[in-house]
Amino acid sequence: MALRIGLIGCGVISGAYLKAAPGFPVLDMAACADVRPEAAAATASEHGLRAMSVEDLLGAGDIDVVLNLTTPAHHRNVDVAALEAGKHVYSEKPLALDLAEGRAILDAASANGLRVGCAPDTFLGGSHQAARAAVDDGRIGQVLSGTATMMVPGHEAWHPNPDFYYQAGGGPLFDMGPYYLTALVNLLGPVARVTAIAGRGYRERSIGSGPRAGETVAVEVDTHVAAFLGFASGAQVTLTTSFDVRAHGHAHIELYGTGGSLRCADPNRFDGNVMVTPGGRDAEWTAVDNPFRYADGNYRILGLADMAEAILEDRPHRASLDLSLHVLAVMDTILTAAEQGRTLDVPHPAGRPAPLDPARPVGAQSSISDLSS
Repeated sequence: MALRIGLIGCGVISGAYLKAAPGFPVLDMAACADVRPEAAAATASEHGLRAMSVEDLLGAGDIDVVLNLTTPAHHRNVDVAALEAGKHVYSEKPLALDLAEGRAILDAASANGLRVGCAPDTFLGGSHQAARAAVDDGRIGQVLSGTATMMVPGHEAWHPNPDFYYQAGGGPLFDMGPYYLTALVNLLGPVARVTAIAGRGYRERSIGSGPRAGETVAVEVDTHVAAFLGFASGAQVTLTTSFDVRAHGHAHIELYGTGGSLRCADPNRFDGNVMVTPGGRDAEWTAVDNPFRYADGNYRILGLADMAEAILEDRPHRASLDLSLHVLAVMDTILTAAEQGRTLDVPHPAGRPAPLDPARPVGAQSSISDLSS
């Protein structure tokens, strides 16, 4: 059995989702919509979908789940409209622009008895599941501290319409922070408190590609955010997210424990090696064995497949509203802590998502197709 999916938002990221979708038979990609009819028509033609208006897709009786790939400013409104239309929702990250919007989605889901899932789902990739297993198996002892670093020059060099990266719901924290924070919650559990500072290095950005090349974009959000995260487990992690750094040599995520250290792969990817070391003068980093699936390519619809399967099996899904609302709460609290210059408790705690079973594929009624190409 498969659930019928209607996609809203036919922008750049939709291609990654639609490329990965054939590997998960639990998903029947049925229709797509966009406020730009020509974008919906092009996506429908390329991927064998039916193009619809947003209103018609929301009202369609044969759509079970709305896949919301709109820009962040529209996440709440599309999610709530879909829920009120009787459809489950899976959204791109971040869940919403702030915690108040996230709670509005929670209220709509609760009122209608429907599921909400949210990206990122990269924490379900083989690399990050292997890191989770290494932590749970005590490979580095009790985790005491760590670092998480996402620092790049910004996206305007390659994205033809980068405006939303520098508006509310954008910036390095809301754009890339969900990958790092979700990976950390998967590894360590919920964040209990934060302190932070933030700023912006440039007041405008110049578009570097596409028909708008040379145009400038106003920067309306902080583009360098440094936070100190206190986890409920007792671990302490320094998180830095920036669109103001030309180059650096830091690892994406490192954890430091009583028995050694662990280095994770890029949380924006499903693949990559997980390295551990016991520490000491002559100790070397060695790769952790990885028996998990989804470590060799693009699976950027895995969270939706797990949610669809969970609906059919009546079990919790992993890229859940609870998890994404906690990550949103952490980000919202980081910005407030930076503005107020003090340490704040994080509302809306969440549990760790269940790990994947390496022997069981997700959302597959037949073999998973090779998506590594």
